[in-house]
Amino acid sequence: MRKDYEKIFTHLAPPEPPVGLFERIIAAIKREQEMKQTKRLLFGFFSLLVISFIAMPFSWNLFAVQMKSFGTLSFISAAAGNLDVFFTFWKEFSLAILESIPILGLVLFIVNIALLLFTVRLFLHKKRLLFGYIAHSFN
Repeated sequence: MRKDYEKIFTHLAPPEPPVGLFERIIAAIKREQEMKQTKRLLFGFFSLLVISFIAMPFSWNLFAVQMKSFGTLSFISAAAGNLDVFFTFWKEFSLAILESIPILGLVLFIVNIALLLFTVRLFLHKKRLLFGYIAHSFN
């Protein structure tokens, strides 16, 4: 009886995979890789956006406090109030204003603005990809 089973199983042809199965598998793998990359991009976008929005008031406050304490505003107001004296001593006024500019506060504020603009640019550049991921994740 065992030989009968062997005869039956030897006549069976191996199943053929459906047409286009390999292409569909490759396409599914690529979609998963794109979704993984989009997740990273979305996480990076939102983390940069949150960091820049949280840091904005602090960097502005640091810059404003340093502008007041270093006396930069008093030099600028003196120059604007006495334009004839400013044009006579413009080199001295310019050097005094440049020496009193708070570099640390200014650099932090500019970096924060640049980070915010970079994040918004990244969003506008990749919005189709991000919105496609968000729509796909809610389905």
